[in-house]
Amino acid sequence: MTSPTSGFGATGASSDAARAAEAMKADAVKKQAKDKDLGDKDTFMKLLVAQLKYQDPSNPADSTAFLAQTAQFTQVEKLEDMISMMKGQRMTSAAQLVGKTVTYQDPLGQTQTGVVSAAKLNGDSEPMLKVGNTDVELSKVTEIQQTA
Repeated sequence: MTSPTSGFGATGASSDAARAAEAMKADAVKKQAKDKDLGDKDTFMKLLVAQLKYQDPSNPADSTAFLAQTAQFTQVEKLEDMISMMKGQRMTSAAQLVGKTVTYQDPLGQTQTGVVSAAKLNGDSEPMLKVGNTDVELSKVTEIQQTA
């Protein structure tokens, strides 16, 4: 029976490189989405200003329509703020589990138990817990215990 010695096994360097490449790709997608969000806000404001600037003075636009658009824009911004706050709360909840013993469902549906060594938040996804050598989604945790 032979074992890989060159680091090309499932736990070797190539696996780590593949995970790193996936993480970099995910970060690029998140940055692109964030840039798109900022662009949408800027575009909205530019259009609103252009409407006001180039409207016909003899037939001005209805002020209630502009007020409604501004209110919708404000609502979207507030919702984004709430989402950011909820991410922070989820991360705080995950961080409080560091050092505790958790029971969770693995991807195969089997129950596993281990001690949480770290918590991380990957962009828009839910918090991940590091249990041994496994990353576990916070939602997969079914039981939390004090570590003896």
